[in-house]
Amino acid sequence: MRNFLIGAFLVLLVVFGLRYCENRNQERDELEESTALLQQQIKNVGKLVVTEGTFSQVYSYKNSKKFYLDIFSARKKALIIVNASVTVAYDLSKLRTEIDEENKIVRITAIPKEEITINPEIKYYDVTQDYLNQFDAEDHNKIKNRIDKSIREKVEASSLKSNAKNRLISELQKIYILTNSMGWTLQYNDQRFNDSEELEKIKL
Repeated sequence: MRNFLIGAFLVLLVVFGLRYCENRNQERDELEESTALLQQQIKNVGKLVVTEGTFSQVYSYKNSKKFYLDIFSARKKALIIVNASVTVAYDLSKLRTEIDEENKIVRITAIPKEEITINPEIKYYDVTQDYLNQFDAEDHNKIKNRIDKSIREKVEASSLKSNAKNRLISELQKIYILTNSMGWTLQYNDQRFNDSEELEKIKL
């Protein structure tokens, strides 16, 4: 009888051991499957988020050179009209994430900075220039730099960057919704997000 009980106990031990291993393997398979799905879906989010705007400006450019002990001067001037198309973009292919399988956490480790691209269309009107002071490459570079600086200031004062950030946040919210639906947690800079609205306060 004693030997029978010992045998039965060993059989039960083996059965429970096998069941435990099967459950562990199943849990591991499910974890690997969800991890692979998360990686694929995050990769799908990796696209170029672009916000576009148009800015117009009118500039006047004047330059004067003195000759012969400042007795004579040579002048040049122009009226310049600029129509510039501006894009503010986030390249989400540069988004960096880490997946902590043990704690089921997706960590965003790096969010790309916005990329501002300015494409100005410059037209010159009422151009006058004296023979001894004509427009050259240096003038055009000065004008272009002045335009670029002015347009960038306008971009900073506009809603273009905030609109681009809102589009970025909407893409990050997709990652949150995905991780949350699978029982994972999304984290950035040690901050864990309990709802998608918290992402709107993220500091870039």
